[in-house]
Amino acid sequence: MISKRRTYTREFKVETVNLITGSNQSVAEVARDLEIHPTTLYKWIRQYRENPFEAFPGKGKQTSEAEEISRLKRENQRLKMERDILTHL
Repeated sequence: MISKRRTYTREFKVETVNLITGSNQSVAEVARDLEIHPTTLYKWIRQYRENPFEAFPGKGKQTSEAEEISRLKRENQRLKMERDILTHL
């Protein structure tokens, strides 16, 4: 039997983290109620605490820091190519 990986929206994850941190319920209780592994919930809590505004960016989206790194890598590659062209003239 092949099981399909479940995906959750950003809103669901934020609400779940708020449920855990703002109530008397433990992670184990919430995990059992939602049928989500506790490790997943701990990961969500950690991500939200580290950067609540950029937590859970979604499928294929990057945080602003990762975007900047990608942009700088592309620019670096372009500049190296330009340098190589100019040194061979």
